[in-house]
Amino acid sequence: MNKLLTALLIAGCAFSAASQAQTTDPKLEWATRLVALQQGPDLDSLVEQLAGSATQDLISGWESRLETSVPQAKQAKATEDLNAELAKFAADANKIIGSKVSQANKDALVPAYMDRFTLEELKQLTAFFDSPAVKKYKATTPDLVNVFVKQLVESSRTEIQARAKQFNETATKIVGAAPAAKPAGAAPAAKPAKK
Repeated sequence: MNKLLTALLIAGCAFSAASQAQTTDPKLEWATRLVALQQGPDLDSLVEQLAGSATQDLISGWESRLETSVPQAKQAKATEDLNAELAKFAADANKIIGSKVSQANKDALVPAYMDRFTLEELKQLTAFFDSPAVKKYKATTPDLVNVFVKQLVESSRTEIQARAKQFNETATKIVGAAPAAKPAGAAPAAKPAKK
């Protein structure tokens, strides 16, 4: 019986020591909270941009190959098929990158905050990002960005169109004029008669 009590006492002490050793680092807790508060539409946009970049890399690689390897008559169908595959790739890339966010937060972002900020600074930043004003700011940011972008596009449209026209004129001098389009319903040019 004494051996059993001794074993239980030793096991209890070991469990107690292990529990105390596993106490969470307060900086880890606060850095994790801070990172969680910063997740949202901006992160979703970043994931979309990264997926878009990966997609653009594929487009760049396949665009010239399509033009050189596929006969002109089959290019429209091949382009349609490639675009369908690119859409699937983009959706998959978005899912893959999005699924890695949590692990990247844990492995990189949380430790980076812990290294760069004191516990008190982490608490202050968490309070800031958790404040009603910042929450409202984050919720209204997409609308504010849309207002800004709309005004920017509108105010620069005329100058951009004029510059595009100038570019097109210069490019035409460099490359040559585009072949004239045949009027709808026009008969193809007759072949010269054989002699």
